[in-house]
Amino acid sequence: MKRLALFLVVSLSGAAVLVLEILGTRVLGPFYGVSLFLWSALIAVTLAALAAGYALGGRWAQRDPRAERLALALALAASWVLAIPWLRGHVVHAATALGLRATVLVAATLLFFPPLVLLGMVGPYAIRLATRSVDEVGRVAGDFFAVSTLASVAAAVATGFVLIPALGVNRLLIAVAIALFVAAGIAAGGAMRPTVVPAVGVVLALLELGRDERITPGVLARVESPYAELRVVDSHGLRYLLVDGGAHTIVNAETGSPRQPYVFAAEIAADLSRPHGRLLLLGLGGGGAAGVFAGRGWQVDAVDIDPAMPELATRFFRLQSYQAHVIVAEARQYLQRGGEVYDVVLFDVYGSAQIPFHLVTREAFAAAKARLAPGGIVVVNVETVGWQDPLVHALVATLRAEFSDVIALPTAEPPDQLGNVIVMAANRALELNPDVLGDPVGSLGDEDEHFRVVARHHAWE
Repeated sequence: MKRLALFLVVSLSGAAVLVLEILGTRVLGPFYGVSLFLWSALIAVTLAALAAGYALGGRWAQRDPRAERLALALALAASWVLAIPWLRGHVVHAATALGLRATVLVAATLLFFPPLVLLGMVGPYAIRLATRSVDEVGRVAGDFFAVSTLASVAAAVATGFVLIPALGVNRLLIAVAIALFVAAGIAAGGAMRPTVVPAVGVVLALLELGRDERITPGVLARVESPYAELRVVDSHGLRYLLVDGGAHTIVNAETGSPRQPYVFAAEIAADLSRPHGRLLLLGLGGGGAAGVFAGRGWQVDAVDIDPAMPELATRFFRLQSYQAHVIVAEARQYLQRGGEVYDVVLFDVYGSAQIPFHLVTREAFAAAKARLAPGGIVVVNVETVGWQDPLVHALVATLRAEFSDVIALPTAEPPDQLGNVIVMAANRALELNPDVLGDPVGSLGDEDEHFRVVARHHAWE
């Protein structure tokens, strides 16, 4: 087998390894969140699989170094990758009872370990096929590893910057399978029998690639943005914006009114401020908080790093252009630019699975403080198990380094359950006349207003 063909095979194999590792976050993220646990599991599974593949590939090549066997390994890897979209739901369901950490590790292993082992076998086997004498083993091995690594680098950049946003997860998995079937055909060297399987695999993968993706009933939209998988789902009268599987925005599907108590707990900051103030909202999501403040006559600037968010908020969650001026930018960078000052800065960027660490530091809160008008308030929305959670204590301690008065408002019922906690901080006393919270009895005739009033009373009292 010619070395040029082997270099091409090794390049495709090396590229596939990094694509699969990165894709793992999008395959499993909607179920478990893109957390430190998931990244750790994927990296560990990838390294373990490659180590096993190197060992097995070297021994396999030593016994019977034939190109047809290399083609078989690549075709098997391609077949497994092609099956991942179908296997995912079954694997996640089977592993659910193990607890988050174990489930993530088991699911990553079952889905990605087999194809990565097979791809790990490619390098040693290709080196054996390309080596004609012992004297050139070192050079051949170095060249092959260099080419494979460079292909991995190119694939890593292309996957995050271009391929996932352009193709989506399932189509990209199919594209990887096609590339591996092509590599298997190249490895087979044109021999009739070994080439049949890769050829059939390519045909099947192309047919699957040409099919429209099936949309689950109730799913109104699914977007693979550069930052997350975004879904808009209607269920039981509510509309959800899911970010990597976690609910960021929930509204009444009929009226568009928010159905998350924390939104109305955060609204209390408006009662603690001057009328018709200015809000800087960090994390637009579906625009629920923006709509609530705008409804009170506030001017809202909303910052979101994800360029897909404004369109979804407008199309599915009734956000109007007059309700918020939307800026696509990274939150901390926007804070540090300087410029306009605000009566309230609301941090709504902390996900259910992870918190951007650079947005919970003293420096981040100092940057927010610098953007406050005199008497302004920083509001932080965080999901924890009650307001005595260590995370709440850590946030409060950090905020107290910059602000004299810090309060925490639980929104879950009972308050010690998993739910959102609103933390407010200011350099003045945060005191409120409870009468402004609304009348729970008088609002019974309006379901949306009653939800709002009860949420505000529960949080403040």
